[in-house]
Amino acid sequence: MTSTATTDPPAGASPDATAPAGAAPDATADRRRWLALAVVMTASFMDLVDVTIVNIAMPSIQKDIGASFSILQWITEGYALAFAAGLITGGRLGDIYGRRRVFLLGMGGFTLASMLCGVAGDPHLLVAARVLQGATAALMVPQVLAIVHATFPAHERGKVFGMFGAVVGLGAVSGPILGALLTQWNLFGLAWRPIFLVNLPVGIAGLIMGRRYISESRAPQALKLDLVGVVLATGGLLMLLYPLTQGRELGWPLWGFLCMAGSAVVFVLFVLYERHKSRKDGSPLVELSLFKVKSFAAGIGVEVAFGVACGVFFLIWTLYMQIGLGWSPLRAGLTGIPFSIAVSVAAGLSVQKLVPRFGRKVLQAGALSMMAGVLLYIWEAEHFGTGIHPWQMALPLTVMGLGMGLIVAPLTETVIAGVPREHSGSASGLINTTQQLGNAVGLGLVSVVFFNALDEGEVARGRAGEAFGAAFRHGMWWVAAVLGVVLALMFALPRKAVAPAGGSALPAQGGEAVASHKERAAV
Repeated sequence: MTSTATTDPPAGASPDATAPAGAAPDATADRRRWLALAVVMTASFMDLVDVTIVNIAMPSIQKDIGASFSILQWITEGYALAFAAGLITGGRLGDIYGRRRVFLLGMGGFTLASMLCGVAGDPHLLVAARVLQGATAALMVPQVLAIVHATFPAHERGKVFGMFGAVVGLGAVSGPILGALLTQWNLFGLAWRPIFLVNLPVGIAGLIMGRRYISESRAPQALKLDLVGVVLATGGLLMLLYPLTQGRELGWPLWGFLCMAGSAVVFVLFVLYERHKSRKDGSPLVELSLFKVKSFAAGIGVEVAFGVACGVFFLIWTLYMQIGLGWSPLRAGLTGIPFSIAVSVAAGLSVQKLVPRFGRKVLQAGALSMMAGVLLYIWEAEHFGTGIHPWQMALPLTVMGLGMGLIVAPLTETVIAGVPREHSGSASGLINTTQQLGNAVGLGLVSVVFFNALDEGEVARGRAGEAFGAAFRHGMWWVAAVLGVVLALMFALPRKAVAPAGGSALPAQGGEAVASHKERAAV
């Protein structure tokens, strides 16, 4: 739902810098908008790198603070769950109370949470700090595109979004390498902690510049908050994911299965409440009428399943390389370069050249390519065993990266192609949220698809490489199966990805304009 934004001048600005309601600030009167853009792009980069940087440091975290395997899952899963649960609500808070205000609140909270992560000496405190990071990122990230819309005129936004694409590509490539270097260098004897502490100077500078250069804007007719919906959705997910993640270490107790079954009841209550909320004031957390559009319903399935596959792969891949094969963080980080480059190249080609001509076939080719890469990786891991080298992994990683690039860049636009324009903002927000939820579910499933297959007796006998290799191959078969589900669901997507009737699907309202680049979170 699109609404007119009102803008106020940034702190310290002269009155003539104020844009009239519904208009972007004049280019000559407010050249500082480019500094505002630098701030929000830096925030996006910081969030993007923070996701990718953590995976590579997992084994070092485990050794340093004695984290169990389930704790390692929660370090990433807690962030993903808190981020996903707060995305839509965080955007609506910006619409109501001001996007600059909520953005700065989110950036300040994210910086504080990064400091808490960096000084945590207890694994449970680290998980709690990561949850806080995810929750504050959910306040910060949804404001980014809304601030751009309120700050830049329409004819400049193409250039701006091109810059965002470059930032996403840079973050995807630099995150794992930066994480590997910071961990390997062991700066000041801090081991893995600089991967979080590096956010402090960046965040503080962003807060100072953001307060000075970002104009305030809000939506005068913003939707109301649906806190009950957030509580029900988050509670249902926790009832599902907590026993799924902890079950193996606790011996799969009966209460865990009862809790997972009870989550289905909570989700039913969530749907019923959302229907009631829609009738009451027209502002539910999830617009259920969207699911009447066949292509959108299938697209949500694609997003969830794709998130599950990514959540499983990236965690077990890191554990396999560093704990199983005994590689250093730097060696593991450099091994992923072909994958990151392939994602960036294929993403650019898919949006600019392939999807406009071939439509959903490009996404289907991407799913097939990822499946082929996974199967090739399984074969190589078994054939070369513990003697496998990074250069031997380059081919399957490149094939997988090309497939992912063909999917992630055009997926959102393809899914909302059949959605009426007045609902395109809600659809965009829901798409990004469900992809993050899928990622959280995938991380929870690692207990089942990887750790259950890990022969701890072999590890105890000093054969960790063989044990982790076997568990990795077992988990990769699950990844291939989920990608098969992704491929099947893609047949329900529109044949051609066209913008919804009435114009662009990218709305001006921050609560609904959740940044589409978050689809890369697993990269």
